[in-house]
Amino acid sequence: MALTLGRKPGEKIYIIDAQGREIEIEVVKRDEKLSNFTQLRINAPQEFKIVRGEIYNGNNS
Repeated sequence: MALTLGRKPGEKIYIIDAQGREIEIEVVKRDEKLSNFTQLRINAPQEFKIVRGEIYNGNNS
């Protein structure tokens, strides 16, 4: 499943799993000069692993 959203700085998205644990994703900055650059803040419980896409190899390592 995929969802595409537009968000402005300060707006948040929440992902909640079946156990009620929350991952909060907030847009903290968007550089208007670099239209393809956005900074995100991700707040998640420690048991969640957060990995950037360019280094993720798909096997949870």
